[in-house]
Order: sequence, then structure tokens, then C-alpha cells
Amino acid sequence: VQLQASGGGLVQAGQSLRLSCVASVNISTLSSMLWFRQNPGRQREAVASLGTLGNAAYMDSVKGRFTIFRDDNKNAWYLQMNSLQLEDTAVYYCNASLSGTRYWGKGTQVTVSS
Repeated sequence: VQLQASGGGLVQAGQSLRLSCVASVNISTLSSMLWFRQNPGRQREAVASLGTLGNAAYMDSVKGRFTIFRDDNKNAWYLQMNSLQLEDTAVYYCNASLSGTRYWGKGTQVTVSS
């Protein structure tokens, strides 16, 4: 499984970005789809997840601002990030699970400036 993440960039606080993750497989076969983020010297943390039943979960600091959703026609899932804050600056990674194996996309940098 190959995952291609894109959509990062430099934005000002309060603005929005949408990250995309395109999979090389039919995403209906995936058991979960997630977004993680990481800053230098810190552990990678799960930002949002989407299960096969469409159930979404978010880390507390992004609830109400970020939305994870999928497009099966494009074999992709997305992270809509609104009201971005300085603390959201990180490299974002998409992640998926298939048959017990986790796959990672290359990161996409999100930088939020004041």
C-alpha cells in the first residue's frame, strides 16, 4: 500500500488548509485511516482517525476545528483544518491499516504563522 500525502503549506493563524492522502488501493479495504503529526524532538501523535463505519475521532486540541473525511471514488481521505493555530505547526502524516499492517505516507509540512 502506498500513501501519498499533500496539501501542506504556510498559512497565517486562523486560516484553513486541507490535507489529502491518496492510497494505491481501494480504501474500502482499509480498516482505519488516520492523520498523525510530529514536531522535531517530539513523539508522533494521532490527530484524527476514521474507521470503516465512518466513525471519526479527534485529539482534544483539534476538536471542532479539524474534520477527517473520505472520498471512496478517489481512494483518498482528507483532513480539513480550520482556525489553524500556531500549535498546529508540524509535519503531518497519513496512516492506514490493512490486514494488521500499518502504512505511512511521506509527511507534508504545515506551518502556521502569527
